[in-house]
Amino acid sequence: MTACQSELLQLKNLGVASVNILRAVGINTHADLQRLGAVETYRRIRARNIHVSKVMLYALEGALMDIHWNDIPPDLKARLVQAAECSAELNQATA
Repeated sequence: MTACQSELLQLKNLGVASVNILRAVGINTHADLQRLGAVETYRRIRARNIHVSKVMLYALEGALMDIHWNDIPPDLKARLVQAAECSAELNQATA
């Protein structure tokens, strides 16, 4: 395990499988995740045809907020999903 993996594994909601997915899309550090944010990171995961559920989106946001994904308020979850869907629609329109 590299130092970068260890750093990401220290974040809430992220396990080995999640960290491997993040590394596959170029997220190697907590700073990388902060820079891109949960929605853009989720969008990149989906763009690589890596099948993840919305829970991954919530887990990423929870990791950034240092809370369990299930503790994210419902209104924030709805905004995250809406933002992720809007960015996906924009990408399809420009493709």
